[in-house]
Amino acid sequence: MLILHALVLFIAAVAAIPAAQITPAPFAQGVEGRGLLSNIYNNVNSLVNGVLGITSSTTTSTKRSSTSSTKTSSTKIATNTDFVVTKDAVSTISSTSTASLSTALRSSVTTTRSIATSAATPSATGSVCSGNTADDRSVWCDYSIDTDWYSEAPDTGVTVEYWLDVTNVTLAPDGVERLVLAVNGTVPGPTIEANWGDTVRIHVRNSLTNNGTGIHWHGIRQNYTFQEDGVPSITQCPIAPGDSLTYTWKATQYGTSWYHSHYSLQAWEGVFGPIVIHGPATADYDEELDTIMLTDWGHETVDSQYTYAQVVGPPLMDTALINGMNVWEGAGSRYEANFENGKKYRLRLINSAIDTYFKFSIDNHTMTVIANDFVPIVPFETDVLTITMGQRYDIIVEANDGVAGVGDYWMRAIPQLACSNNNNPDDVRAIIRYDSSSTATPSTSAWNQTDACEDVPLASLVPHLSQSVSDPTGENLDVAVSTNEDSLFRWQIGPTSMQVQWGEPSIVKIWEGNATFENDECVYQLPDANKWMYWVIETDIPVPHPIHLHGHDFFILASAESASYDSSVTLNLDNPPRRDVASLPASGYLVISFLTDNPGAWLMHCHIGWHTSEGLALQFVERESEVPALVDYQAANATCAKWDEWANTIGIEEEDSGV
Repeated sequence: MLILHALVLFIAAVAAIPAAQITPAPFAQGVEGRGLLSNIYNNVNSLVNGVLGITSSTTTSTKRSSTSSTKTSSTKIATNTDFVVTKDAVSTISSTSTASLSTALRSSVTTTRSIATSAATPSATGSVCSGNTADDRSVWCDYSIDTDWYSEAPDTGVTVEYWLDVTNVTLAPDGVERLVLAVNGTVPGPTIEANWGDTVRIHVRNSLTNNGTGIHWHGIRQNYTFQEDGVPSITQCPIAPGDSLTYTWKATQYGTSWYHSHYSLQAWEGVFGPIVIHGPATADYDEELDTIMLTDWGHETVDSQYTYAQVVGPPLMDTALINGMNVWEGAGSRYEANFENGKKYRLRLINSAIDTYFKFSIDNHTMTVIANDFVPIVPFETDVLTITMGQRYDIIVEANDGVAGVGDYWMRAIPQLACSNNNNPDDVRAIIRYDSSSTATPSTSAWNQTDACEDVPLASLVPHLSQSVSDPTGENLDVAVSTNEDSLFRWQIGPTSMQVQWGEPSIVKIWEGNATFENDECVYQLPDANKWMYWVIETDIPVPHPIHLHGHDFFILASAESASYDSSVTLNLDNPPRRDVASLPASGYLVISFLTDNPGAWLMHCHIGWHTSEGLALQFVERESEVPALVDYQAANATCAKWDEWANTIGIEEEDSGV
């Protein structure tokens, strides 16, 4: 599959119109990303092998002070937790260098309460709002699953706070030790948890030594708060080493998502974690289990493989992880969860991979799907669920051990080799047990399934809250690939490949009145308020692309594989599927639409990490005239000043798209 993918890229590159010329730097420095020092560009071997130990920076437990003593509405809230790695935890990692997520590290994690009111009530499931019970999950205090959260949402008066520290550590998620970038010392990082209507405040510290960072809150709409979107070059400068940045946003949506670095390939070095916003649901359940994060994984850093990706195509990943765990050649351990017969469990699935479509299933158990991304849907049942990069699904599984009483079952996340390069597709597994004391290896068989890289059929993804698209105005965007003057692959969506500058974020340029955008900044202006736009995204290349839009859910009006879009295609304007990530099918088209109701600079890109870094992105500058009044220039400039000072001192340069 690797050779085939590379051949597809080569043929497409030869046939494509040349993209804008971009001067790249050829390689990465170790695990800390691809912002390169100019004097080490050609030292490839030392870069791959010369990552220097563990950064000794630590986060210590800090007392959280209350920022509010009263509630402003009747909404009850859950106690939220911030996981802080203690000095002892970091010492454990440093001394053993083999800390697995299930042993030394997590046993050293301190849980501290961080809540903005003393009225909080702890809850294991987060279901603490009046009326929201196992018998009726549709109710949420004075609101419900029928509330149109695009125009109305609770205001709890509660602020929940988290402290995140991006560090360089050594971990062995599948038993193979390697250097990773992590949030608070774990992969995945701690869960950001809130209730619908809470304000979320997250303090991010960059404890790396060689690179910047910036955290994107994937799928969070950021309604009128675009500066909190966390995208270097677009909404902020990178956070310089030793610097911190506080993000604040309102949880106007509810459901499941994740946060991740939007700086180079950092996300897939380990800088990611789940987001859970509790709210109503379209089906009833008894309990929630852990969020389930699926990610592909290599025993070399993705940064060390970036040159290969640019020259040949996506590299072969060694394996994949379920909640940061798997086994490899007798080492490591698997994630496990316990079921009680007869109960219904809610699981939240997230695909955080760099380049892997997964099919998720639990042997002998049927799933009821109740949400895609942040959109509640009419429930449907399936045995196997396809989930592509950046997507999320909420599912309910009824525990039914059956007459035979098997007791132990495989949970599977199978990489789809039709488009994903993985060396361990048959052994990405976790275990469901009906007896927590069992240590048996399951012997169950997988559901019948076909290897394919495609989204769930659109007909199954019916939003619970009906919304329609009215008289949209359209434009075409072609996805293509070519090579630049250094014979490196550059992808594009629209007329050219993206190249933006870390130190010149779009929103700062707009505030300063200098927003004369260059062609390779790939800006599409949307000046009119509350206008429906649609975009026909099309490709001749037989490779699917997960397309993600910031700042909006989009409406999927049409989609087809191995087909061309023309005027004969019927667009579904009446309650079409809504989400923030959808697949552009191989050699096909995807038609999406959104309402220009959220001023800002919003990135749209392929969520294959290699492709984003190779330029498959654009930005919508929406209602530019309203942007300056919404910019906190003092905060933005402070981050940029520290970044400029550090970058100029070190001599760091970009070698990718800038996003």
